[in-house]
Amino acid sequence: MNGQPSPDIVDRVRDIPVYRASVDRGHFPILEKPEIARGFPDNWMTPQLARALEAGEAEFVLSTGTNHARMQLIRPPYFLLHSYYRLWSEHPDIGWTWHEGCRRVSLTTVLATEHVARVNAARRGAAPEPVPPLDQRWLDDRTLYLNLRLDPARWDRADVERMLAEVRAVSAAHPHGGYHLDCSAHHLAHLVQKVEQWGLQDALPRPSSIIHAYEYAPRNVRRHLRAYFDCPVIDLFGSTELGYLYYSDRHGRYRPYLDDMSVELIPVAPGSSIHSLIVTSVRNPYMPLVRYRSGDCVRTLDGTPDPGRIAAFCGREKELLATPHGPVAHADLDDRVAAVSDRVFLHQLQLTGETDCRLAYTTFDGRPLDAPRAAALERSVADLTGRRCSLVHRTHIPIGASGKYAWLATDAGQDAP
Repeated sequence: MNGQPSPDIVDRVRDIPVYRASVDRGHFPILEKPEIARGFPDNWMTPQLARALEAGEAEFVLSTGTNHARMQLIRPPYFLLHSYYRLWSEHPDIGWTWHEGCRRVSLTTVLATEHVARVNAARRGAAPEPVPPLDQRWLDDRTLYLNLRLDPARWDRADVERMLAEVRAVSAAHPHGGYHLDCSAHHLAHLVQKVEQWGLQDALPRPSSIIHAYEYAPRNVRRHLRAYFDCPVIDLFGSTELGYLYYSDRHGRYRPYLDDMSVELIPVAPGSSIHSLIVTSVRNPYMPLVRYRSGDCVRTLDGTPDPGRIAAFCGREKELLATPHGPVAHADLDDRVAAVSDRVFLHQLQLTGETDCRLAYTTFDGRPLDAPRAAALERSVADLTGRRCSLVHRTHIPIGASGKYAWLATDAGQDAP
């Protein structure tokens, strides 16, 4: 079928203006993000949607826009949250923590915390406070957001002790001391680093389950978290506009979660084993997406375009690096780093000219790699990128304005020694 939607999907979207030409032609091209935005919201408006918006059953939101332009969307209220809760409740390794009533403590970007504070302030008809207090950081009766600072590397002891106290309060409210820890893997790794640095291990109750989502989690970070916590550590993959599509089990193997969805994989370049993720979804009834290019890249176990054999979500299509050997993704560099040393925490590839690059990195223990490993990593990165590579150890790599890390940069120059 060459990725074309089934007749029942066509029937569900035939009255939506953005799809009318495709319905008439009998062929749906890949839906790109600019097409979603062109003429918005009229290009999505139907009588059903107009009624839903008036009744409050649908709402306008913005995508997170971390490393790409933010995009206007229409969806049911709490669409992504309900997708998360359902997946959590059905996950074979951690569903029991949902059913035991564990509350969810979320440690992710400060932008997420600020969004929750704005939503709560709007409910009260007030302006959000510059530093939202605890009662304004509950999204609902199940989820609390912790982070109040853009760069987790800059958390001071007062920040960490406040967050740990809030976690303890959530844990203490559960009959068995249980709680579910939701996070960006980077943010949680920073917290673990601070806890160990200041000897606060006993102040952090051990979670019953952990999910990391929101951005690509490097291999060493995932390994570090699994070694530190004695509970399942699960990866979720999804997006604001789609909900969640795949989850890992406790061993890191991915499983599809494609209710009301289907997926195609298309090579990002001829002969490449990196594939673009193309999704058809009617999970959001107010903005169904047909053959939508999510912007995400994946690799499969055997290099074939089989969505059931996805082995890794390897970064964003717009952030691929062109090399003489074909495009390189974030996960390709990450694999090289993890193969040389499990001590590397953050890393960023900085392009310093047409033929050179610099790999800036931090370590979990703050010490640079020894000379043999540093040389091995320089050689491996040079082989991957086709550029001469120099390695530089940093004590700090700045986080982006979105609260997420960029793996690839032009000569940044601003990173601290």
